[in-house]
Amino acid sequence: MKVLVTGAAGFIGSHAAEALNKEGYQVTGIDNFSEYYDVKLKKLNSECLQRHNVKVINADLRKTEDFKKLSTNFDFIVHFAAQPGISKSSSFDQYLQNNIIGTQNLIEFAHQNRKLKHFFNISTSSVYGLEATFPENTAPQPASYYGVTKLAAEQLVLAESRAKRLNSSSLRLYSVYGPRERPEKLYTKLISCAYRNEKFPLFSGSEKHLRSFTYVGDIIDGLLSAVKKHHELNGEIINLGTEAEYTTQEGIDYVEKLLGKKIELQTVPKRKGDQWHNRANITKAKKILEYTPKTTLKEGLQKQINWYKSNFL
Repeated sequence: MKVLVTGAAGFIGSHAAEALNKEGYQVTGIDNFSEYYDVKLKKLNSECLQRHNVKVINADLRKTEDFKKLSTNFDFIVHFAAQPGISKSSSFDQYLQNNIIGTQNLIEFAHQNRKLKHFFNISTSSVYGLEATFPENTAPQPASYYGVTKLAAEQLVLAESRAKRLNSSSLRLYSVYGPRERPEKLYTKLISCAYRNEKFPLFSGSEKHLRSFTYVGDIIDGLLSAVKKHHELNGEIINLGTEAEYTTQEGIDYVEKLLGKKIELQTVPKRKGDQWHNRANITKAKKILEYTPKTTLKEGLQKQINWYKSNFL
């Protein structure tokens, strides 16, 4: 069966494309190789996928003409592509165009795929708001442009299910880390600062934030289960993450211990809309997907450190 993965050269998307390929799916990836962060990292991910016979097409979901580069015989669409995170460098229009307009264009493309079995939207715990410890039937209260536009994208996709035009579902991910993590994210940034003897910019008060830091491999396990059980998921929202929670400071301590290095911290102003507490409520995922994340934070961070050393030192 054929799968289209959007954002396939990105952090989680590249892992998803690689894992689906190993499961025997014929995977096509698309990515617009945006300059939100160093394009060299996306090219590194893309080259890795190409070694596994996964073709990554340079295409932009905001441009309807780019869809002409794709065939229309996909069985599944897995939609990772988005303007990510909370960043002062990203304008509202960038969130709007990438997360909402891009998603709507992809939905219109999905309708051209007559044998499409399921459209998986990849969402985020940020849709819940400043605290994300709730089951999926809780009313979202996003507090950032990112959260607001990801919620809108999710609802665009699920509206297709409610109207019986597409089978779709949305997976809400929690604080994903691991190899290929974006350079501005917590753990890649910490590891980089440690090896480069640079100060780590710590957002004021964030050392006390609680997170369900979830290893990327555990997220991919949940996705693979969702694809296999897609016939049970039409119209559903599923949280994917670990129930274990750590403060940001505990995460910093783990990295320092594993590296045997002290990282100098520099306090910077807090970010607007930054979650102070997320903990994945995965009761539904356990029941429907038989989902059980297994990787400890220590194990996952060691894998991320090994990846960083192999590629950047």
